[in-house]
Amino acid sequence: MGSNLEFTNPGFLWLLLLIPILAVWYFFMRKKESANLTISSAKGLVQQNIWAKLKPLLYALRLLAIALLIVALARPRNVEVSKKTKTTRGIDIVMAIDVSASMLAKDLKPNRLEALKKVATRFVNKRPNDRIGIVVYAGESFTQTPITSDKSIVVNTINKIRWGQIEDGTAIGMGLGSAVNRLKDSKAKSKVIILLTDGVNNSGFVDPKTATDLAKGLNIKVYTIGLGTNGTALFPVAKDLNGKLIFRNAPVEIDEKLLQYIANETEGKYFRATNNEKLESIYDEINKLEKTKIEEFKYYNYQENYRALVIFAGFLILLEMLLRFTVYRSFI
Repeated sequence: MGSNLEFTNPGFLWLLLLIPILAVWYFFMRKKESANLTISSAKGLVQQNIWAKLKPLLYALRLLAIALLIVALARPRNVEVSKKTKTTRGIDIVMAIDVSASMLAKDLKPNRLEALKKVATRFVNKRPNDRIGIVVYAGESFTQTPITSDKSIVVNTINKIRWGQIEDGTAIGMGLGSAVNRLKDSKAKSKVIILLTDGVNNSGFVDPKTATDLAKGLNIKVYTIGLGTNGTALFPVAKDLNGKLIFRNAPVEIDEKLLQYIANETEGKYFRATNNEKLESIYDEINKLEKTKIEEFKYYNYQENYRALVIFAGFLILLEMLLRFTVYRSFI
């Protein structure tokens, strides 16, 4: 809630320019309004001379009253604005993340999986009004976190994703099927899956096209992301005697036709992330494409201030008249 002073008729404030003009006019014209009187002694008029010197205060009171009336015409008022937001259309999102061994490839820094986790966390934090779930897959798939509005749980889940938790391989159909299963009972008006992989479907018992048909039938939009540079990359191929991964250059293979098919059939979009910057820009674009509709209501409370100004101006005018027809009567 905020409170601000505003003027309903600010054009009247230009009339305040008359105040210094009237003050200058009075300064030059006041001598003409006073008569000169020559006397032999001023001893008996000392008290009257003091009041005479204060006579310009009458005009000052009048100018101040005029200024207050001008400001009152402009109608100053305090405005208190309170806001209330209402989410009218939530979005349920499931992120299906490939955690196969190839996600440790070093064409993204420090590797594909860590680069993805950083960008995915940033994406989640930008979606305060949506529910998000996490599905991970390799040779099989499982739900890491059901769809939830608690972003701290989602971020914590992403940070804990590791390679080697499930059987290795790339079961795109199972990853997509698990994500669809998470959303099939969703009451949200918009349901979205972000499916990321860096390889070719080579395992699992669910055909990716069957999973695509399920998503399409449930009006679930799928954004697909192919992760990996063009050409070759350092892939983990084995472990040495100490259990440390051995990396060798190998060609990058991504089934882009399948990913394009999934996106096109579900009215989503396919992206290719060849480096860290491109991956980040892809998630930013998805964030812009899928906007949660939020209504903002503003409530205005007005407090008029012109009445106090009019009352004070009236008091100054009465004071001027009282002085003019009492104390200063003999000078007019």
